[in-house]
Amino acid sequence: MNVQINFVNLSTIDQLNHFVKKKIKKLFLVTNSLISADIYLKIDKPKSHNNKVVEIKLHSKLGIFFAKKNTNTFEESIVLVSKALRKQIIKNKKK
Repeated sequence: MNVQINFVNLSTIDQLNHFVKKKIKKLFLVTNSLISADIYLKIDKPKSHNNKVVEIKLHSKLGIFFAKKNTNTFEESIVLVSKALRKQIIKNKKK
């Protein structure tokens, strides 16, 4: 599976890189039809609350899954996005 992580308006952070890949691997365990993942981590408005935005778009044989969340930390946003994508994948598998 091809995973592309893009940091928008900030420099690459290795801890986040590793954390995102770990969460994506867990999604791969839900379904093995995942082809690629496009991940965007960005800061929306630097001096406001809930400004850490994470967008993940998964391409799979079942279709395209997308989720976007913004919170105070990137880690929290990543967790919420991965949960939302997991729900989408499971719901689509039942169809």
